[in-house]
Amino acid sequence: MFFLLFFFIFLIGLIAGSFANAIIYRLDTKESIILGRSHCPQCSHTLSWKDLIPVFSFLVLRGKCRYCQKPISWQYPLVELAMGILFLSIFLWQFNLSVDSNAQSIQFSIFLSQGVIPWKVAFQLFYYLLTVFFLVIIFVYDLKHYLIPDEIVYLAIVIAFLFQLFRTLNFEFVLKFVRQPADWNLAFKTLVNPLLSAFFASAFFLLIVLISREKWMGMGDVKVAALMGLSLGWPNIVVALFSAFFFGAIIGVGLIVLKKKNLKSEVPFAPFLITGTFIAIFWGEKVINWYLNFFL
Repeated sequence: MFFLLFFFIFLIGLIAGSFANAIIYRLDTKESIILGRSHCPQCSHTLSWKDLIPVFSFLVLRGKCRYCQKPISWQYPLVELAMGILFLSIFLWQFNLSVDSNAQSIQFSIFLSQGVIPWKVAFQLFYYLLTVFFLVIIFVYDLKHYLIPDEIVYLAIVIAFLFQLFRTLNFEFVLKFVRQPADWNLAFKTLVNPLLSAFFASAFFLLIVLISREKWMGMGDVKVAALMGLSLGWPNIVVALFSAFFFGAIIGVGLIVLKKKNLKSEVPFAPFLITGTFIAIFWGEKVINWYLNFFL
């Protein structure tokens, strides 16, 4: 049963990846994201359903358009596979499961026995999957165009803020506050954590932008930092930022050594920020505990 469920979540991720590819393409061409049929970027021929099956169509067509025989970018299957893997990883992380056939989770087993997942758990899972969807789009778009799409990052920020607000002020909390007004202090602290994380992370990047006059980083990175702070909170935001700069430095030096870039070359930083975000989501607590045990 677990493997069937895992495959279903992975399949949803593949479909989401296919939709993400369409958004990435249409953001660049200024086409409607919702309206209009998918078409080949080379010959503009309208694609049928059999051309749009995630990963499978790419393999069957051997990476070429059915109509003009021109190569299909590897971006399409890679984004679909990445989204599928990330969706499955988020699901496993949310319920503390494993892909092992003997995987067990007391919490999830209870949900299965009841035949339903509580709406708060489902709401949280949906939020994280949606956040992954937005982050992958930002990652790929910035990698391709050296630009962070405002339409996506602003929408993601609003949704992240609303999630934190609703998570803090859910109906059970409200009823509890009526009986115990002092609990508002707990709610305030809970909501302030991601808000302050977003403020200081974005302020840090804004300072870099102002000092460098956008030579080192752009305003798009400031917005992504705000999204990271809202999504991760303290102290995971520190893990994400440290990871981003660490891997950014390694890749940057590597590109210079290989003479692919020089000191004046522009390198998109959002992919590193998003990689750091995923590291913080999946391993943030372990990294923090390791650091505390090692240095303190």
